[in-house]
Amino acid sequence: MESNGTDTIPARFEKLDERFRWCDGDYEVRRLFTGARKTEGPAYFPAGRYLVFSDIPNDRLLRYDELTGAVGVFRPTSGYANGNTVDREGRLITCEQGNRRVTRTEHDGTVTVLADRYQGKRLNSPNDVVVHADGSIWFTDPSYGIDSDYEGNQAESELDGCFVFRLDPSGELTVVADDFCRPNGLAFSPDFQRLFIADTRQEPSHIRVFEVTADGRLAGGAIHATCTFGRFDGLRLDTEGRIWAAAWDGVHCFAPDGDLIGKLLLPESVSNLAFAGPKRNQLYITAATSLYSLRVTFNGAR
Repeated sequence: MESNGTDTIPARFEKLDERFRWCDGDYEVRRLFTGARKTEGPAYFPAGRYLVFSDIPNDRLLRYDELTGAVGVFRPTSGYANGNTVDREGRLITCEQGNRRVTRTEHDGTVTVLADRYQGKRLNSPNDVVVHADGSIWFTDPSYGIDSDYEGNQAESELDGCFVFRLDPSGELTVVADDFCRPNGLAFSPDFQRLFIADTRQEPSHIRVFEVTADGRLAGGAIHATCTFGRFDGLRLDTEGRIWAAAWDGVHCFAPDGDLIGKLLLPESVSNLAFAGPKRNQLYITAATSLYSLRVTFNGAR
């Protein structure tokens, strides 16, 4: 049963290293909504003070209003949307797993297809997406949306693997990484000089780090952090360069050097997170069937 009412659970920050000492926040985590099948892709719109997030198997986008606390349907048929983000002009960018494409919702509500094919072949099922300071759009393309009908439409892959793509502002689509098993969450460092990408289906699940070159390519790709509980999903960085990674027992926090220094534990498996608010210290978390939130003592990277 869906519920828009707010209930709370104790906030459980687990300190594993002294460097996590000042990472803290509210005494309670608020559960803002529950009753989804699988939440994902939180994207915050500062001007409207609302959050858009996905309910993948139910094929819809939901909207949480920060002022009223109400959760409603933003888009009833979303193409089994997964990851979302906001571009530098305040427009929604969405990975539509079922439609096998990346789209942009314009200010007037119309939807523009940004990418659906590479060299004439259909994409697998775009999963998560970020926007670089230069306006280029970077997204992962694993096969989850075509593996079954649960969160997409079952189909055969037309590509030779699961790639990471860069979409230039000119519209040119290029592969920037082709050696992943299932590339998933991704996030830039605060200075946009590094890109962190989670590989969900590796054993163990891990995060790799790449240098972003001046011509829009990736170099390196060493394993930066490994998952100690379940698998990684969505990623975000804070202003101190710490990585906050969605995992099965909550949100894991890694120091810039890759050391696991702490966790925010939650009762549901976490899929993704977003920093919000004027100071980017309101943390929204999509976890299994629910949407959670708390105010924290650290700030998300811009």
